[in-house]
Amino acid sequence: MNIDFFKPIDFEEFLESLEKSPSLLGNQISTYVKGEDFPNLEQVKVAIFGVVENRRDSKADKEYFDFTAIRKEFYQLHSGNWDINIADLGDIIAGDSVDDTYFAVKSVTFELLKRNIIPVILGGSQDLAYAQYRAYDDYGSMVNYVNVDAKFDLGNTDAPITSASYVGKMVVNEPYNLFNYSNLGYQTYFNSQEEIGLLEKLYFDAYRLGEVANNISIVEPVFRNANMATIDISCVEGAVLGNRNLPPNGFNGREICALARYAGISDELSSFGLYHLDYLEKSKNSTMLVSQILWYFIEGVIYRKNENNLAAKNNFIKYQVPVQDDILVFYKSNLSGRWWIEIPYSTSFNNKLEKHTLLPCTYQDYEEACNQTIPERWWKARRKNEL
Repeated sequence: MNIDFFKPIDFEEFLESLEKSPSLLGNQISTYVKGEDFPNLEQVKVAIFGVVENRRDSKADKEYFDFTAIRKEFYQLHSGNWDINIADLGDIIAGDSVDDTYFAVKSVTFELLKRNIIPVILGGSQDLAYAQYRAYDDYGSMVNYVNVDAKFDLGNTDAPITSASYVGKMVVNEPYNLFNYSNLGYQTYFNSQEEIGLLEKLYFDAYRLGEVANNISIVEPVFRNANMATIDISCVEGAVLGNRNLPPNGFNGREICALARYAGISDELSSFGLYHLDYLEKSKNSTMLVSQILWYFIEGVIYRKNENNLAAKNNFIKYQVPVQDDILVFYKSNLSGRWWIEIPYSTSFNNKLEKHTLLPCTYQDYEEACNQTIPERWWKARRKNEL
């Protein structure tokens, strides 16, 4: 890994102040501190780094990136009974051009993925998620992307990439690695009818804010099949973040932390991004919330069940449910109690999709099938694979 991409963190005195409380996270994180060596990544499971870049955010009116304040709040949290090695690599400073920054983010993310280390990116504008996504180009498999955001960010794909169009670029730019895009928490008045129609045409998933807030557990299966996930911090209520310039409606603190935990507990998820952190005001409330989002994500990683291996699947209970002219096949894990539904595949399908034969679902989906209702996600997945 090219460590020249990183600027070390300048808070040695703060770290020294934590030594009086051994159970604090700051004493358990290998941190790239000014004047010391880059962390040894052997045995590291999660690597955090910041990216100081927001030049392609049309709404950005400042260059305030207080990642240090977020880190200080995070480092002062207690870890609980965690058995995990975490590294903090410092910050990637904006390059001469935005594409230079993208290259650094893509390269670092790719190197961490190769080492089976989960990158956790603290970012400026969310177009950085495009660089996070491009790190998967050489993996030979398709990507499931889950985005917690009030907007779809499909944008105008004919125009240069921005924080409002990066998802559209994932769809139209080669190599075509995007298998599925799921948006959680969109607010209809922030998205054009053309974008909503395009999302439906592509058989992508979208859940409105009220739908998720009323029953947050319905989106756990969406995260379970995700390879990468991101959160646009502006999807949180402006009042919760202490920023009157952000929308009044959004997720509250408990909800956004629950979503982060769902992301962490997903066996498939290999990278996580928190973006638009430059929107935060200089308030302890906002930096504390971001630190707790990070905490819940890592706690999720701790409690992964590793149910994607063959030994675990051999212990699944199989259920066959006749529905109309189909027989839907469900599986329930004896380990976690979670459910999957089988998606039939033609032999002509691209072999990149082989791992998607089991689609995560809920017990409610099984109940609906027993009542002769085909789950919508099953129908979408089957239609997509027939294209």
